[in-house]
Amino acid sequence: MTIREFDEFFRSEQPRLVALGLALSGNLDSARDLAQETLTRAYRNWSRVREMECPEGWLRRVLTNLAIDEHRRAGKERMVIARLPPSSTSAVLEPASDAWWRAVRELPPRQRRVVALYYLEDCSTKTVSTMLKITQGTVKATLAAARRKLAESLKDSEDHNG
Repeated sequence: MTIREFDEFFRSEQPRLVALGLALSGNLDSARDLAQETLTRAYRNWSRVREMECPEGWLRRVLTNLAIDEHRRAGKERMVIARLPPSSTSAVLEPASDAWWRAVRELPPRQRRVVALYYLEDCSTKTVSTMLKITQGTVKATLAAARRKLAESLKDSEDHNG
């Protein structure tokens, strides 16, 4: 692999990937992140990618898959926020906010795992119980406790910032 070869490829494709990312996400920062992640993956696999019949097509497939994943994650975040009590949802201006993720990361380990599996991975309570080897009732109670803590944390964050 030559750095020069990849550098030329990068310079040629990066603006197009950002444009595609912008069309898919509607957000320039997100589009740049999508393009960067796509090109990082291309660099890691450059010996294989450069031999493809259409490496540009591979890039676009990777970027669109990343955009779909991002869209799904954001939708699941919105579902979590919709389940919070109305007084706490105003604390989160957008689902992907730093405040939201800080609040999730501050949950106790079991709550953090259950929230991630249930909302982000879209697992049922039965699947979560099987994966974590806890009862389905414990999963439901853990989710309820996590929602309360998230609501409190986000409300506290709003009170301190607002």
